[in-house]
Amino acid sequence: MKLQRKNRRALTLGALAVSGALALTACGSDDTGDNGDGGKKSNAASDIKCDDAKGQLAASGSSAQKNAIDAWVKQYTAACKDVQVQYNPTGSGAGITAFLQGQTAFAGSDSALKPDEIEKSKKVCKSSQAIDLPMVGGPIAVGYNVPGVDKLVLDAKTLADIFNNKIKNWNDKAIEKLNPDAKLPGTKIQAFHRSDESGTTDNFTKYLKGAAPSAWPYETGKSWEPKGGQSAQGSSGVAQQVKQTTGAISYMELSYAEEGIETVDLKTGAKEPVEATVDNASKAISEAKTVGKGKDLALELNYKPTAEGAYPITLVTYEVVCEKGNKSDTLATTKSFLNYVSSEDGQALLKENGYAPIPSEIITKVRETVAALS
Repeated sequence: MKLQRKNRRALTLGALAVSGALALTACGSDDTGDNGDGGKKSNAASDIKCDDAKGQLAASGSSAQKNAIDAWVKQYTAACKDVQVQYNPTGSGAGITAFLQGQTAFAGSDSALKPDEIEKSKKVCKSSQAIDLPMVGGPIAVGYNVPGVDKLVLDAKTLADIFNNKIKNWNDKAIEKLNPDAKLPGTKIQAFHRSDESGTTDNFTKYLKGAAPSAWPYETGKSWEPKGGQSAQGSSGVAQQVKQTTGAISYMELSYAEEGIETVDLKTGAKEPVEATVDNASKAISEAKTVGKGKDLALELNYKPTAEGAYPITLVTYEVVCEKGNKSDTLATTKSFLNYVSSEDGQALLKENGYAPIPSEIITKVRETVAALS
């Protein structure tokens, strides 16, 4: 089991590294993959339709989807040679701010728009408002560093008590009950959370609040509310702390759970504990409900799944765009790019790079919405 878990992580990291390297060479490469059809499509990605796309397309936001964007841009710009896509992974909060100020064509956010953000968007969207388009999925892993323990099962309440500083040692009875065969030491638990505003924090706390509301009395959001614990900047920061600190535990996108970081299996309503994997995240997303109004496709995840293999600490990244009132000079390019990333080819590229594709019944609605942008 340990070897299999490690190999899956190594393969994921390898794919991410390759996609990042490809993205760095995309803009300067002369190997565009032109198949002689005037740049309308690419052999590597047949769903790319350039149409009237041209010029620069600026976007910013979620850093969690950066590797997905890089892989998409590599394929898209190879086919649409008249387009330059510039995505700045500034974080979800900063991305939304830039979009609301009219600086970008769309934003990437790991959380759906809040009511006040939707209201503010009416200014930049002119005749309408911004909408959420779910485009990228992925598990938020809970990484830990407890020497001698290569398999660990936790449930929502136990996780909530750990991050709320109520469970302080690894041999606590609540943890022992979930792991009767593990040799748990009396090592002090070192719980790390994000110091910056983060969509990952928002989604992690939504899971704790949704699955163990009595144990997690705090509001959900991008900022960490509980007192105590230790903090680090970004997913890379908390991952590094877990890797180097005995007794540490934290939450991070799966791609940051590098070789040397074990991840928690979650006890849910299913018979067997669930591992943090791309496929298991997709199973959880498939149970999500669309709760946005009109063309908005914001999702409400089921944090108490009973389906076997559904991993509930799952992040969904949205591309935030105006339903109507988009700038005329970027509308065609925005639609062309978002049409590709929501296509079968675009979504298939996600899994190749360690992300979870959006389930077909949801992504079909996304495609229909993209086609109607104006």
